[in-house]
Amino acid sequence: MKIADLRRAYHRRLCEEIIRFKRDKATNYPNFADKGSNSSREIALGVVQRLGCEPSYESISGQAVGRLFEVITKDFLEKAFGQLHHLRPGRWYYSVETPIADFDQYEHLAELERIVGQIDTLSSSLGGDYIIKPDIVIGRGPVSDTEINEKESVLEADGFAGLTPLREANVEHHRLILHASISCKWTLRSDRSQNARAEALNLIRNRKGNLPHIVAVTAEPLPTRIASLALGTGDLDCVYHFALPELIQAIRQVDNEDQMDILHTLVQGRRLRDISDLPFDLAI
Repeated sequence: MKIADLRRAYHRRLCEEIIRFKRDKATNYPNFADKGSNSSREIALGVVQRLGCEPSYESISGQAVGRLFEVITKDFLEKAFGQLHHLRPGRWYYSVETPIADFDQYEHLAELERIVGQIDTLSSSLGGDYIIKPDIVIGRGPVSDTEINEKESVLEADGFAGLTPLREANVEHHRLILHASISCKWTLRSDRSQNARAEALNLIRNRKGNLPHIVAVTAEPLPTRIASLALGTGDLDCVYHFALPELIQAIRQVDNEDQMDILHTLVQGRRLRDISDLPFDLAI
């Protein structure tokens, strides 16, 4: 199936299951817009119109929106990344809110957190919350020696390559290798962007092994708010918008130069991409 078809199916599910319209005295606006910002409401409305969403006023809680956004995004990535299996072969596993201690690079954190929790002086000095639960995780399973030697004899009983977690024979208790951590933010406020950055730094500092992809996906309509998460380097690989071409068109329609300037900076600066780019970036 083509990525464009999967993207349309992704947006269809978002329209049907998440996107709702809120009533206001002057106008109605989608539930990923900020009621107090005319620009946010106008841009968000332009996005949903381009996505072809039928207006729905059925009530849905913010918590339910966040959870569904994670699940629907995970399902899209599983299907889209699966289309690229020939570029990035392997046994891949997808889940939402799985503790990072379940993965090879971070399994030591469970023991660390247990020890710190038992000693008050350590707990007060070092704090806790080592074991985060990213919104979406993608893990890769280790491979057997049979798979490794499938085309030619690469490994022999010589004791070499005896520590790498990619080799199944080296791991007593099989653990997945964390390939990607994906933070889903339906909208962005300063506290939400800082939360995503804090999780990213946790993943960077506390790993034993390779660093997974660390990205964020958002539906936020204001580039100025996306910039609070996307600008800068060193923590997140990149931020992905759930409908970037539609966002660009919507901002052009409302003729908001300030928002367009920021958006141009983010895109040209390689800090903001469309959701359709993410499966390909995960294959790197």
